Amino acid sequence: MTTALQIDEDIRTARTLSGRFYSDPEVHRRLEKVFERCWLLAGDESDVRTPGMASPVMLLPGFLDEPLLLTRDLEDTIHCLSNVCTHRGMLIAEAPCRGKTLRCRYHGRRFALDGRCLAMPEFEQVVGFPSPVDDLPRLPLERWANLLFTCLEPGVPFADLITPLADRLAGVPLGSLRPAPELSRDYLVKANWALYCDNYLESFHVPFVHPSLAKALDYQRTEIELLPWGSLQLGVATGAEDCFELPRSSPYHGRDVAGFYFHLFPNLMLNFYPWGLSINVVEPLAVDRTRVRFRTYVSDPERLGRGAGADLDRVEREDEEVVEATQFGTRSRLYRFGRYSPTKEQAVHHFHRMLAAGLAAAA
Repeated sequence: MTTALQIDEDIRTARTLSGRFYSDPEVHRRLEKVFERCWLLAGDESDVRTPGMASPVMLLPGFLDEPLLLTRDLEDTIHCLSNVCTHRGMLIAEAPCRGKTLRCRYHGRRFALDGRCLAMPEFEQVVGFPSPVDDLPRLPLERWANLLFTCLEPGVPFADLITPLADRLAGVPLGSLRPAPELSRDYLVKANWALYCDNYLESFHVPFVHPSLAKALDYQRTEIELLPWGSLQLGVATGAEDCFELPRSSPYHGRDVAGFYFHLFPNLMLNFYPWGLSINVVEPLAVDRTRVRFRTYVSDPERLGRGAGADLDRVEREDEEVVEATQFGTRSRLYRFGRYSPTKEQAVHHFHRMLAAGLAAAA
């Protein structure tokens, strides 16, 4: 797979990832190391709303399958812990719970909500028990706009990921976002996760694939900004209605912005509309299977159903159709690689270079 790891930095001469990239099980396996070093969405503060709460999280189920536990201790501090008992490996919490401590139901080992091992029956004669090795491992936890992020082996500081995004969202009312589980759902896509990301990262296909979205967005005026660990596609409305009302503090004040489309490497999409936020978490399940979790947060319910974020289910299904057909096509013995549009596919090229660098490091 050496071809897949060589993406020229000059988009004008670069070749895309090879077709084999999207169907090679060995590449899919090696991607675990890439994801382990990236900041991933673990949940939001509503998962552990009050002190004493604990909520189990499976980090990238079907891929990393790492059992974690979000807790809020009695001092109101949120933690991200391993959800595996340090005695024999039993899961500690299998459903959201509340209490002053955590207790493993297998042999009764107890932990504080910050992960410290407190006690265990029949261990009175064990020398040096409990010690730090008996504590639940803690993972780094970062918060932004009520979202919780963690990383198994941080490759970069969280600020490098989130600060460029936060700067560009100056003036957007993030504090008023509220979870809307009734508008959230999961999709199963019969395609490689990276192929789904490729599609998201360019508006080139909008007039060909999304007729309704093309009426709301002027794809020719879409602006692409490359960030250190992601990208922004600034969606410009075809008219002045259903746009953000951005203050002077915003770098986009006075613009007809219909949507901010952020991709954070490797698999997170944050789509901001005047009504709120739609999150896409792209989860690799197999080399040709992907689960996309749509999570919705609303700040202005009266603006739902309008503008670029009006019919996300329809847009998603239109995307799935072309992505699944492309998955089949990239397996062709006659397809090797493509080329990039220097004006429309900068974010795809950027994503491919980050993937190539991550895989090279994993090797």
